[in-house]
Amino acid sequence: MNDITTANKLAARIQGSSCSTSCGDGEGSMQVALDPQVKITGAKVFAIYGKGGIGKSTTSSNLSAAFSRLGKRVLQIGCDPKHDSTFTLTKRLVPTVIDALEAVDFHPEDLRIEDFVYEGFGGVQCVEAGGPPAGTGCGGYVVGQTVKLLKEHHLLEDSDVVIFDVLGDVVCGGFAAPLQHADRALIVTANDFDSIFAMNRIVAAIAAKAKNYNVRLGGVIANRSAATDQLDKYNAATGLSTLARFADLDVIRRSRLKKSVLFEMEDSPELDAVRAEYMALAETLWAGVEPLTAVPLKDREIFDLLGFE
Repeated sequence: MNDITTANKLAARIQGSSCSTSCGDGEGSMQVALDPQVKITGAKVFAIYGKGGIGKSTTSSNLSAAFSRLGKRVLQIGCDPKHDSTFTLTKRLVPTVIDALEAVDFHPEDLRIEDFVYEGFGGVQCVEAGGPPAGTGCGGYVVGQTVKLLKEHHLLEDSDVVIFDVLGDVVCGGFAAPLQHADRALIVTANDFDSIFAMNRIVAAIAAKAKNYNVRLGGVIANRSAATDQLDKYNAATGLSTLARFADLDVIRRSRLKKSVLFEMEDSPELDAVRAEYMALAETLWAGVEPLTAVPLKDREIFDLLGFE
C-alpha cells in the first residue's frame, strides 16, 4: 500500500474525530477528540516530553526497565513516526500500529495483540504507535487508535505503569494527545537555552490540557547535564523542580549502540551510579509526586533570564 492510499485510509478514519473549532484547550485550539469511553484506569500513567534529540527514548526505556526491576508490569508506548522508542528494550525496530492496521486494510477488529505488542527487557510490553505518512495526517489519531486497541485487548488493565514517549516539542494538538491519558507529565531537558526554551512550550501545553484533563506536571529530568545552573534558574522562576539528573556519559551513548538498556551493560562504578539514579526515580514516581503548578514564561522573559549575562 503506497503512502497516498495509507493517507486516504487514515483521513477517512480521522473524519469526525477532530474538533472543528475548539476542544476547550484554549482559543483557536484544533485538537483530536479522543473517545471519552477509552480511559486508562488502574495504572500510573506518565507522558514524557522534551526537545527533539534530548534523550527521551533512552530515558523512557531505562525508566521502564527500572520499574520492571521493582516488580511492576510496564507498558511503554512510543509516539513518534521514527518508532525507535522501544529499540533498546526489544533490540529491534518493531512494526508499528500503523503497519499492523495497514496489513488488515485498516480493520482494527482483525488485529491480534501479538500483531502490535512486543515483549522487551524485563517483560516490558512495547508498542510503537508510528505515524501517518509525512504531511498527510495527525499523530493524535494514531495515539488514540493505539490506546483504543490496547484497551480492547485488555492490556491496559494488566499494566501497573504506562509510559508514553512522545516526540519533540508539543506544538500541535495531535502529539499533545497522550496528555489526555496521563496522570503526570515529565519533561526531559538539558542545562542549555534551547532545551529549556522547548520545555517552556511544553509547560504551556500541559497547563492547557490540565484545564480539562487529570494530567499535571510531575517534574523535570535533567539529561546530558554535568551542571544544572540554567535549569535551576528556570525552575525557580516557574515553579518546577528536578526529579533526577543524568550526566553526559559515554556509557549511556554506547548502550544505545549496543541495543541495550543500562541494566544490561557491563558493571562499572559509573554505570552503577546511573542505574541507582534510575531506580530512585522509579521509586519516587511509584510512590507518587505532588502535582506542580508551573507558570510558563514569555519568550522574551526566557531570553532575559538565560540568554544574557
